[in-house]
Amino acid sequence: MNYKLISAIAALGFAFAAPVLALSKTEYSTSESQLSVNRKAALDKCTPMTGTAKSICKTEAKGQYDVERAELDATYKPSAKASYKVREVRADVAYDVAKEKCSELSGDAKNVCRKDAKAAHVTAIADAKLSKLTSEAKTEDAKKVTEVRKDAAQDKSDANYAAAKERCDTLAGDAKTTCITSAKTKFNK
Repeated sequence: MNYKLISAIAALGFAFAAPVLALSKTEYSTSESQLSVNRKAALDKCTPMTGTAKSICKTEAKGQYDVERAELDATYKPSAKASYKVREVRADVAYDVAKEKCSELSGDAKNVCRKDAKAAHVTAIADAKLSKLTSEAKTEDAKKVTEVRKDAAQDKSDANYAAAKERCDTLAGDAKTTCITSAKTKFNK
């Protein structure tokens, strides 16, 4: 299943490198039907599993469908907004899967895992917004791009600082103080 997702992501990367050819309505409908069949097959593979493994499998299967659906829509009606939607869906799916994987852990390890997942999600969303705006802004105001870059950098910094601080909470005494001071310095807090 991961190979399909990697292939889909690679294919999408090539799609952005070359001019995107829009699909006909018939091709779109056929592809849409195939996506539904693939989704059902992926979910059926999860049936014999139990517990967290089943939950992760289902989240991955549903996520793969969501990503492929967004990619199909972006191919059918190419635009900066559609490309953004693909990146946003990918980020959301990766976050959902990471949260499911974190549920296997407990205590501080679980908290750190969740903060790291959140930081990665915030970074991916910020990058997607920046990419969308940059492509739209080629004819628009460059000041807006600068503002979005600044906001994206701040969002990334805040999320990464929260994750680093959570890692420091697993320590005690001087090690914790040193860790927090280092994190504050690194993320300008």
